[in-house]
Amino acid sequence: MKTFVLMTKLAPQSASLIEVGHKHTDRAKCNQEWLDQINEQCPEVEFLAHYALMGTWDFMDIYQAPDERTAAKVSLITREYGACQVESWLAIPYDQIAEITKEIKRPEKAPQ
Repeated sequence: MKTFVLMTKLAPQSASLIEVGHKHTDRAKCNQEWLDQINEQCPEVEFLAHYALMGTWDFMDIYQAPDERTAAKVSLITREYGACQVESWLAIPYDQIAEITKEIKRPEKAPQ
């Protein structure tokens, strides 16, 4: 399984506080409906964490999925539930990156 980070924004930066508040009002119900759809359409997805953020993004979810196609489905389903912006990032454990760097052949110093 691969690990993905789903970043979600509910309202554009130019939205008023009233618009943002309205979108958050029924968040628990909407979140459960969203999760039900993910479980139904992507049963192999396993959520590891769900955070509300105080910055550019409104939510961050960390989950595991078998492939990028499944991660794309999660992103597309998320858009159907009030997200105006969604990004999915592949997250690679640091120890794997360290191993990959050992495999990279460095070019010899160029002649001067």
